Amino acid sequence: MKVAAIVVLALCALPLLASAGGVTLTPDNFDSVLDGSKHVFVEFFAPWCGHCKNLAPEWEKLGETFARHSSEVVIAAVDADAHRELGSRFGVSGFPTLKFFPKGSTEPEDYSGGRTAEDLVAFVNSKTGLSEKLKKKPTAVVELNQDNFDDVVLNEDAFVLVEFFAPWCGHCKALAPEWEKVAKAFANEPNCVVAALDADKHREIGSKYDVSGFPTIKAFAKDDKSGEEKYTGGRTADDIVEYLNTQCGTFRTTDGSLTSAAGRVAELDELAAQFLEADDATRASLIDAAKALFESYDGAFPKAAKFYSQAMTKIVARGDDYVETEPARLTRMIDSGSLTGAKVDEFTLRLNVLAAFTEA
Repeated sequence: MKVAAIVVLALCALPLLASAGGVTLTPDNFDSVLDGSKHVFVEFFAPWCGHCKNLAPEWEKLGETFARHSSEVVIAAVDADAHRELGSRFGVSGFPTLKFFPKGSTEPEDYSGGRTAEDLVAFVNSKTGLSEKLKKKPTAVVELNQDNFDDVVLNEDAFVLVEFFAPWCGHCKALAPEWEKVAKAFANEPNCVVAALDADKHREIGSKYDVSGFPTIKAFAKDDKSGEEKYTGGRTADDIVEYLNTQCGTFRTTDGSLTSAAGRVAELDELAAQFLEADDATRASLIDAAKALFESYDGAFPKAAKFYSQAMTKIVARGDDYVETEPARLTRMIDSGSLTGAKVDEFTLRLNVLAAFTEA
């Protein structure tokens, strides 16, 4: 009997189970949750409602922020289209409708403030006396504000691509995961920066750069910081990565790795292709030619071009098998997952250069 009772209690408790974003309300649990024993902030929504869909990620962040205070405040949501009697009971005539039920009362207060997670967290703090801060996920995107905008964007050593967004903007929310992928892909490229500015919050900056809609993406090249160049290409990570590679002279893939073309130089490839079949005297000449060619370009070649002459010297010292054993070693190191991003890049560049010695 005790086991049966426990099972019944567990089943009864199921409607109260909450996701990280808050409690789902139904007619079965509504009054037991809103019994005046704690503060309750409720979203009355409809699944088909566009504004509700835009609010959903912000509401989830709100719930996650106050999850550890569930004994004091509950963040909840009810499908008022499926459960119209609950919407009607509280005068809900549009979606989403947000109502706050203070502790000690079963009568709600209408909420009419901002609908960003920041706004919602500030409201709950003001009503409950808590002082929680919005839990932000780590991001590779450079977050711009009034204090750092000029330092980051007007840096003449970097090409900077800026997304001007608004937290409530549906298209901005759709772009966000793609923008994050791009930022991660270029995390090891200090001279190719992926940034974002909340232009709803920092309207004076948006106005300065003629931002009239969201999201607006603008390019700030090393030699042109006017902000007049607007990015109008595709908005997938693949599209933006391709664009940045063209603008920055980089060779990134969407996952952040380097392409097989990274570090390769056609003139040096020609020398490498001759090396394995050359006699000792010719090899010495090829090494000198590779060094001279690299130095004569005064920085125009990628830094990885120095690996050509280094590889030639190693082949002479260790034997021709070096072009097989060294790539195998480098690949094992990369696959180990123990390297920093910078080391992975360096080893990939070495692999690319070594490939030039064996390509037909």
